[in-house]
Amino acid sequence: MNKLSLVIKGIIKENPTFVLVLGMCPTLGTTTSAANGFGMGVATMAVLIMSNLVISLVKNLIPDKVRIPAFIVIIASFVTIIQMLMEAYVPALYESLGVFIPLIVVNCIILGRAEAFASKNSPVDSMLDGVSIGLGFTLSLTVIGTIRELLGNGSVFGYSLGVSDYMPLVFVLAPGAFLVLGYLMALFNKFVKK
Repeated sequence: MNKLSLVIKGIIKENPTFVLVLGMCPTLGTTTSAANGFGMGVATMAVLIMSNLVISLVKNLIPDKVRIPAFIVIIASFVTIIQMLMEAYVPALYESLGVFIPLIVVNCIILGRAEAFASKNSPVDSMLDGVSIGLGFTLSLTVIGTIRELLGNGSVFGYSLGVSDYMPLVFVLAPGAFLVLGYLMALFNKFVKK
């Protein structure tokens, strides 16, 4: 497979949020703002890239009976590292994302890519797959967070546009997450199918 098409597929053809509909818990829970969506996407992408690389390197050493538990241990190790780095260097984002950071361990996107791609392909292709799927996830979370923040708070990335008094608060609450996600999924799939 062409390296460029491998990277582009996770953004468009296999977008984890809008096409594959994976990782809905962090998608709905962390996208109350553009910064939260971007931060969660980058954290997930870092774990995805590193875990795909390691799983691809050790795939022949892991017995089939313990394949999934071994993948989870590898993923959990990288999540712990990312969690400590976030707590040390971006404490405000770490506090804002809260419990969703440790939940990256059980994110079906990461485990699914480990099983479907990294365990069957080369380290370089596995890393590119991590970049691809991670970029697709990061972009989708950032777009959802931006729209929810704009419609709910009248701001983008924390910068007020001066219309916060006129914005319906529902968009930064759970129902707003479902509304924005549903409309974006419909729009994305309408344009991608053409």
